[in-house]
Amino acid sequence: MTLCLAVTPGEPAGIGPDLLIKLVQQGSSHELIAISDPLLLEERARLLGLPLQLREPSGSALGPGELAIDPVTFPKSTTPGSLHIDNAMTVLAALNKATQRCMGGEFSALVTGPIHKGIINDAGVAFSGHTEYLAELSNTPRVVMMLATPGLRVALVTTHLPLTEVADALTQTLLEEVLTIVNRDLQDKFAITHPALLVCGLNPHAGEGGHLGSEEISVISPVIDKLNNLGLNIIGPLPADTVFTPKYLDPADVVIAMYHDQGLPVLKYKGFGKAVNITLGLPFVRTSVDHGTALDLAGTGQGDTGSLLAAIDTAAAMATAITARAKATQ
Repeated sequence: MTLCLAVTPGEPAGIGPDLLIKLVQQGSSHELIAISDPLLLEERARLLGLPLQLREPSGSALGPGELAIDPVTFPKSTTPGSLHIDNAMTVLAALNKATQRCMGGEFSALVTGPIHKGIINDAGVAFSGHTEYLAELSNTPRVVMMLATPGLRVALVTTHLPLTEVADALTQTLLEEVLTIVNRDLQDKFAITHPALLVCGLNPHAGEGGHLGSEEISVISPVIDKLNNLGLNIIGPLPADTVFTPKYLDPADVVIAMYHDQGLPVLKYKGFGKAVNITLGLPFVRTSVDHGTALDLAGTGQGDTGSLLAAIDTAAAMATAITARAKATQ
């Protein structure tokens, strides 16, 4: 089945357009629809010395060098590696359009390229990342950031917070919502019947029985006990310095980290360049690359398409799982 997958290449001065152009040189069994500026893509393809044939969306697979386009227009011409503040709002406009059309059922999933948070904030928009922005656009009260690479998934309870704010942000309500979303989406979007969730403690050695912090006793354990009594399969809280070992990981489906740099360094060490950023809890499928804009590589042809390919493959697999589950429940 050919799926229609929206792709936002992200920051126009970055590596996102390059990667998409390079990737479609091999064609695609799914229709990739770029929400981008046709002129930008054509200019970048010429710079890279690669053929590119843009066409209107038709619901059909892509031939080599072919790409479907749903156009937006950047007000300023783009030089690879040089940010321009006037283009920031169009980056967001592309996300807005893609989100609306995913929610309307026109696209099966959204795959996002890397954006530059700094230039968007400089343009006057308080922007902390795709995850939070897409949640607001879709009126989703709680979403969860999960990164995945072959052999490991890591989901985060808190995301882009200073470390000094994490303990105060960690509440029973937040943790219960996150664990519930992760469990549900692994069932619905990954076809895992009874997911096994490993939950990290917040403190070293998972609090050492309260001697190194109390959050494991007051927050984490009560939530795990409650959800396990409801039929979920959750193990923890476990020390974060030992949870990423075969003893725990082999039978598990996901690790739940309490904060950004507790879990993601391990995942990126294991699979950087092949990992996928996934937003759980949204009313549509969204995946993304695991890297930034790489302004220094834009226009050079040196970028690695591995993470973008993984994001597209993961989005397609998730969309297919949703369709299969919907048919099975009819």
